[in-house]
Amino acid sequence: MNKLHGFPVSNYANMVHLALLEKGLPFDYVLAIPDQSPGFLAKSPRGKVPVLETPQGFINEASVILDYLAGSLGRYGPRDDDERREILRWLLWDNHKLTSYTATYRFMRALAKDPDPGAMAEFGRRARAAWTVLDAHLAGRRYVVGDRLTIADLSICGYLFFDDEIGVDWNAFPAIDAWLARLKSEPRWKHPYALMPGHPRPQA
Repeated sequence: MNKLHGFPVSNYANMVHLALLEKGLPFDYVLAIPDQSPGFLAKSPRGKVPVLETPQGFINEASVILDYLAGSLGRYGPRDDDERREILRWLLWDNHKLTSYTATYRFMRALAKDPDPGAMAEFGRRARAAWTVLDAHLAGRRYVVGDRLTIADLSICGYLFFDDEIGVDWNAFPAIDAWLARLKSEPRWKHPYALMPGHPRPQA
């Protein structure tokens, strides 16, 4: 059976957890605290989660795991080469422009002690700029790529469910707000903190 090594505060791990649930794939959840120990580095060379353990070995990096799941199970992946490129474009954008800034901003607001106000303001500005791009793209669309749920949605949505911790009212981004509501209506959707037990909810 597959095993997901994850840590609740890492929403990259939550993205993969949600994808596994949506696909109905049996797996065991293993609470893994990221570290640099030889044992963990054997699973994850960067000492990070998520790690998907399969009968064939270990797969690292959330986007790579999502791509593996889409290919191996035939769901939420591209229908043709055009969709493959479009999904890849949004996965790369998510990692570089959306989740990178949103996750750092969330960490500063909800988890860090005495964050630098200037740095927090800058990451907040960059996160809001990414939200604006996504909101414009989703206007008139139901999903990020094509007419159905794909791994692009599963990747991008993760940190956006922490609206209280990132201090955003999604009513100001109506297309994102409607898209997140559609994702919440998926039968296996759960809030990230409900997906992966093992860590207390951060205090704002």
